[in-house]
Amino acid sequence: MVSFAALGAILVLFAAPLWDGASGLLNADSKIWQILKPTQQVSKRSDQRVASANAPTQQALLEQPSTGRTSVRGVTDSEIRFGISAPFSGAAKELGQNMKIGIEAAFNAVNATGGVHGRQLRLVAADDGYEPARTAETMKRLYEKDQIFGVVGNVGTPTAAVALPYALERKMLFFGAFTGAGLLRSDPPDRYVFNYRASYAEETSAVVHYLVKVKRLKPNQIAVFAQQDSYGDAGFSGVTKAVHVLGGDEKAILRLHYQRNTIDVDGAVDQLKKSRNPIKAVIMVPTYRAAAKFIEKTRDLFPGMVYTSVSFVGSTALANELMQLGKRFANGVIVTQVVPALEGHSSLVLDYKAALAKYFPGEQADYVSLEGYVAANVLITALRRNGSDIDTEKLVQALENLSDLDIGLGTPVSFGRSEHQGVHKVWGTQLDENGRYQPIDLE
Repeated sequence: MVSFAALGAILVLFAAPLWDGASGLLNADSKIWQILKPTQQVSKRSDQRVASANAPTQQALLEQPSTGRTSVRGVTDSEIRFGISAPFSGAAKELGQNMKIGIEAAFNAVNATGGVHGRQLRLVAADDGYEPARTAETMKRLYEKDQIFGVVGNVGTPTAAVALPYALERKMLFFGAFTGAGLLRSDPPDRYVFNYRASYAEETSAVVHYLVKVKRLKPNQIAVFAQQDSYGDAGFSGVTKAVHVLGGDEKAILRLHYQRNTIDVDGAVDQLKKSRNPIKAVIMVPTYRAAAKFIEKTRDLFPGMVYTSVSFVGSTALANELMQLGKRFANGVIVTQVVPALEGHSSLVLDYKAALAKYFPGEQADYVSLEGYVAANVLITALRRNGSDIDTEKLVQALENLSDLDIGLGTPVSFGRSEHQGVHKVWGTQLDENGRYQPIDLE
């Protein structure tokens, strides 16, 4: 048996050369490390650069759009923001104010019951003064600053000529504008444009038919008093087309002019006086103050004259202006409408009046605000049918699938892929000596 001393001696003998080798390797370590270390450091820095390049920066993370349901412009978990560009100052301010009141009455009513899919509907207003030159700025402010989801209830034709291209370029909903102009009624329709109301062509066709077939006037006994812009052009075009359909000479129709946002009608009155044809009816395509001034200056000159106007005039404002002049100026004036008579007792009109009294106490019932209320309710129906996951394309699809909607108008509201005007019906109304509109049959 080998002693522990002998075993220790053997280990010492074998360990010495091993230590020497290890010592040599250790002495060489500095040379090997000097070779390996830079390579490992380069590799480490390279890995760090790759990781840094692949990892998003804090700023990038902040700029990434949300993938949740609040990533749509104008839509949050709690509200949907719409905008309206309209006159809230100037000669046509009542039109903008009443359109806004009607829309907000409908919005307030639905908001009081929890909104649409838990979201409150909000309307942001911008004053364009009924001037196209100001409309570009109001639309830009609504889109960029106020971050609206879509436009509802914009007022006017000349202003729409500016607002519409702006909305279409941005694929933004343009709904329920207060105008019957053809530029909003392309064939086939523009995808993002939806109209509630009948067109000016339909309104003027109805009244020309009434004057010729019911009142037994000759087409050349009809003149047109029209604003000197695209609004007036649209109305005048509707009259000439209707006269042509009835076999009359559309080129013989006398057009009387006045400038937008003025009540300077003297030139129009002079034209009427100089007419070789005995004019017995004037179809007006104006705003209310210009219309009232024209009637004031011609009523005594042409005692039996029949005055008619398209709905854009602002029926209530016109009646108020005429009644201030005297009952004889108001009595008999005809206005075509795109909503039912305010004096009626339909469920729709009663609901409108209840909402108006609740949210805008003291405000007079008005055909313009009723139109805003109706258009807003059609939009609300589409929003409900769209569901909670909303964006513009989905809402367009919901609107195009909205057909035979009964909201109490007495006629259904229907849209489709090739039909972006919900209603084509025209109602007739006539002022009595007390300044109230009574329904009349245009047929």
